Amino acid sequence: MKLAICEWVTPIKGPAIFPRLKSLGIDGIQLDDWDAAAQNHPLTQSYVQRLYKDAAAQTGISLIGVGACHGIPHYVHTYHITKPLIVTDKGIVNTGILKIITDILDGDNIPYSIYDKTVPNPTDENVTEGVAQYKADGCDGLISIGGGSSHDCCKGIGILLSNGGAIYQYEGVDKVNHMLPHYIAINTTAGTASELTRFCVITDKERHVKMSIVDWRVTPQIAINDPELMKGMPPSLTAATGMDALTHAIEAYVSTDANPLTDAAATMAIQMISHYLPKAVANGNYMKARDKMAYAQYLAGIAFNNASLGYVHAMAHQLGGFYNLPHGVCNAVLLPYVMKFNLIGNMTRFKEIAIAMGVRGENLSCSAAAEEGIAAVKRLGQRLGIPANLKVLGVRPEDFAVMAENAMKDVCSLTNPRTATKEQIIEVYRQAYEGE
Repeated sequence: MKLAICEWVTPIKGPAIFPRLKSLGIDGIQLDDWDAAAQNHPLTQSYVQRLYKDAAAQTGISLIGVGACHGIPHYVHTYHITKPLIVTDKGIVNTGILKIITDILDGDNIPYSIYDKTVPNPTDENVTEGVAQYKADGCDGLISIGGGSSHDCCKGIGILLSNGGAIYQYEGVDKVNHMLPHYIAINTTAGTASELTRFCVITDKERHVKMSIVDWRVTPQIAINDPELMKGMPPSLTAATGMDALTHAIEAYVSTDANPLTDAAATMAIQMISHYLPKAVANGNYMKARDKMAYAQYLAGIAFNNASLGYVHAMAHQLGGFYNLPHGVCNAVLLPYVMKFNLIGNMTRFKEIAIAMGVRGENLSCSAAAEEGIAAVKRLGQRLGIPANLKVLGVRPEDFAVMAENAMKDVCSLTNPRTATKEQIIEVYRQAYEGE
């Protein structure tokens, strides 16, 4: 049964009504005075109509839990997709996860095309190849399967399909003009939250820069987190993606754009990750830990999707662009050093992070508790087998200056709780390089 409501009975007016009604389980709304004769009504204005249509299209659905992936055909049909382009990578193919999804589609006689050339830190070349295949194969919708790389690549493909041009034109905030084709994101890692966020990160191979594209129009309409698809992650990937999620939660909590809603999501994510990530790394088949990590990374995604991030991500993006290093690993190595730099920006917040991670802070000063929080992050990384420093990852000190300059331009730097100079960012890179 579908439920609908008339706009005149709602206290909220404007495009914001759509996500609110969705949260209440209402499927549709009849807008008031959608009448060409009502010349003075805003709905007669084309730009207002566009705002309403974009907001309605953005209002999506999230499916979380064991078996969630079996709902895919329903949403393919709901959005009248006749042939989706599946964007994934060779790892997903080799683990058999792709076949699980294609079997579900085959069982419902849904044809598809597969682009499986996505690389870690997906490139502008991946995006252009995917666009070409989408057009050549007559596709009319998108499905991404994997972690952040597959989702980001798929978002990039969708941007160009709907907006044209080159992907570098959309670097920055709110530069995408048109909604992506209908898009279902199937997540296989508990870390990036790319399946639900407005963030898209693509590597510009010529500049060796990871471009951050931030726009609500790139948010997938359907996000699927099925812990059954996450069982096959090796311990190292589980650890790296889990630390990525922890970084999201911590950076969102200390962000200058944090608010009570993002605080609640971030705090719960920190608590859950601290408790369940070691268990998921120790035993990938322990479904309770997998399930809790799926929820934890989702909560962290909600937090940073609204509060944004900070210098950890701004700096990690440069490591990915220069050396093609795994994003989660870069975040994990940088996190305690950026936290140390940021302490004076909001000492109380860092104490609260420490408590969320299990530090007994009632008998400690604010500064002492905050320092213990940094130590807790380091201990967690060590327990999970995260590399000790940037030196062992092959990072070169001679690149610090350029990376620092690029990090200051990254959109993630805008909401860091402490403003840094180029020299200070170089120093944080140096500390993370030496493992001090």
